[in-house]
Amino acid sequence: MAPIKVGDSIPDGTLAHFDEKDEMQQVSVHSLAAGKKVVIFGVPGAFTPTCSMKHVPSFIEKSEELKSKGVEELLLISVNDPFVMKAWKKSYPETKNVKFLADGSATYTRALGLELDLAEKGLGVRSRRFALLVDNLKVVVANVEEGGEFTVSGADEILTAL
Repeated sequence: MAPIKVGDSIPDGTLAHFDEKDEMQQVSVHSLAAGKKVVIFGVPGAFTPTCSMKHVPSFIEKSEELKSKGVEELLLISVNDPFVMKAWKKSYPETKNVKFLADGSATYTRALGLELDLAEKGLGVRSRRFALLVDNLKVVVANVEEGGEFTVSGADEILTAL
């Protein structure tokens, strides 16, 4: 499948997360994004160096600024199970408005056309690093990285686009 691009509608899909009561929930992407301006950002894996030290912190640190510019949801997607995503979220002193969503089988990542085969590194199918600015289910900005780079998918690039 071709990667999602500006002008496309995001597909619906079901992702998992733990709520405030520490109960696992299944959530529809459309239920989180319909009628809203949201950022969906994806990373190759929880606890990996660039994801943990740069990409995710960029959105945590800039979450208030993004909210002030009309972004209502910050949705982090990783091809990991919900328990790993829960532990990863707890590894940050504060996650502010970032929702940590699990795409355990890469089903949603494939629907976006953003899967990355890292089997040769022992990681299986993962997600390319990306950030999408979505307004009422339509992609307004699609910043997708090549390989393991982190040059266009951080919070600063989304802020510039707003």
